[in-house]
Amino acid sequence: MIAAQSLLTLAAEGPADRIPAPHIEYAQLAPTLIVVGAAVLGVLVEAFVPRKSRYPVQVFLAVAALAAAFAAVVALAAGGYGSTKAHVAAMGAIAVDGPALFLQGTILLASVVAVFTFAERRLDPKAHGKRVDSFAAQAASVPGSDSEKAAVKAGFTTTEVYPLALFAVSGMLIFPAADDLLTLFIALEVFSLPLYLLCALARRQRLMSQEAAVKYFLLGAFSSAFLLFGIALLYGYAGSVSYAVIADVVDGTVARIDPALASTMGNDALLLIGGALILMGLLFKVGAVPFHMWTPDVYQGAPTPVTGFMAAATKVAAFGALLRLLYVVLPGLRWDWRPVMWGVAIVTMLAGAVIAVTQTDVKRLLAYSSIAHAGFILAGVIATSEEGVKSVLFYLGAYSFVTIGAFAVVTLVRDASGEATHLSKWAGLGRRSPLTAAVFAVFLLAFAGIPLTSGFAGKFAVFKAAAEGGAGALVVVGVISSAIAAFFYIRVIVLMFFSEPKADGPTVAVPSPLTMTTIAVGVAVTLVLGLAPQYFLDLAGQASTFVR
Repeated sequence: MIAAQSLLTLAAEGPADRIPAPHIEYAQLAPTLIVVGAAVLGVLVEAFVPRKSRYPVQVFLAVAALAAAFAAVVALAAGGYGSTKAHVAAMGAIAVDGPALFLQGTILLASVVAVFTFAERRLDPKAHGKRVDSFAAQAASVPGSDSEKAAVKAGFTTTEVYPLALFAVSGMLIFPAADDLLTLFIALEVFSLPLYLLCALARRQRLMSQEAAVKYFLLGAFSSAFLLFGIALLYGYAGSVSYAVIADVVDGTVARIDPALASTMGNDALLLIGGALILMGLLFKVGAVPFHMWTPDVYQGAPTPVTGFMAAATKVAAFGALLRLLYVVLPGLRWDWRPVMWGVAIVTMLAGAVIAVTQTDVKRLLAYSSIAHAGFILAGVIATSEEGVKSVLFYLGAYSFVTIGAFAVVTLVRDASGEATHLSKWAGLGRRSPLTAAVFAVFLLAFAGIPLTSGFAGKFAVFKAAAEGGAGALVVVGVISSAIAAFFYIRVIVLMFFSEPKADGPTVAVPSPLTMTTIAVGVAVTLVLGLAPQYFLDLAGQASTFVR
């Protein structure tokens, strides 16, 4: 006992520099810290602010936090952290560089307009004299139960969606900037868990909403397990979870070998299997085939504002993480992962386009459309060049606003049961509401990649990068898939403008300025990036170099 005590005393009296204090660059992590702080404040609002005041407080807090975080991103970019001052912060955990800042800015802007759709309260008729939104009156109540009816009658609203959305955004901000595998995994869970909850909170068709959330949760748990197992194998291979160290071991330039891992370090089987498992986890999040099974059911069942938010922001974050993994950690394995990604991109483009042709529900059609777009973006990833990164960044920025705008339009077309998402009900919409149909047509043309829209500029950029990177055959497949996809987009436009409206057809609700702003921003971005894309392409080009 005395010997043990003396050892403890000696240890305590040893040099103070054995355990260095962590050095965190708080100013450079400000965008994420602002959003996390606002999310925590949102939880406190739910606990202490009277129920009738929570809605305006939460909406203001969410929008103000996202705007402040975007301002912080702009300040960091203006300070040179996207170029000359790019470095790895937070003791090697988070990269502050061009791609990270560009993607964080895109996520924050998309999240602001998505929160506007969350806050919309004029589309549904009033319930017991009180305005309602798209979310359940009381999430914990069993659908159809007396407690749910009492909550509706009392005018309750689930304002917890705003802090949940902010927590999801905070994870999305870290995900593409993570510079070690554990930070990547933690960010994945931080943004996934709130999304599972948000998917279950639809006011109407609650059982379908809850089914969508359970499917998303179960499949998401599988993908997280694959990712975590891959992280374990890569750690066994490289003796570190740091992106830079793993890349050095892959290249054969590692400075020292950890004695405890000497028997496994450099084992190519661990590298290949671990890399494949991590790729599977990330491809699940981007909705690439064959990891796309959750997409149509979740998009259809989730509250439409959540669907738009998830479809845009999650894709941006996941593609950012995928780019960093392939370009920073595994560039030495390019000849191994490129053929696999070729196959994934081809199957994703064709499957998304072909299956979308058979869909009769607008939300499912947009879900398969998003799968096809994941394939198009993968063509830019496969380019393995700065031009490829530039094209992917531009495409993600353009795609996110078109997507949120399209889902915002879907919330407006309604009948007695709520949103009228069956395509047959959209017949003649151009005669009932020419402006709504015209706006939706603009978004569909952008999805189809028609010239003078952001979709054309984005597809041209990724296909050009892929062709220059030696993937000409992939471009041919992409063009064929785009032609197939154009068929079902134009079919919807023909249905809206050249079909007779039904007498008992849906009506177009008049939204508040919040949803109008979301749709207007979507149209403006679609047209500006289509008519004058060069400035934004140059901006993406300046932000296309990863720090290592």
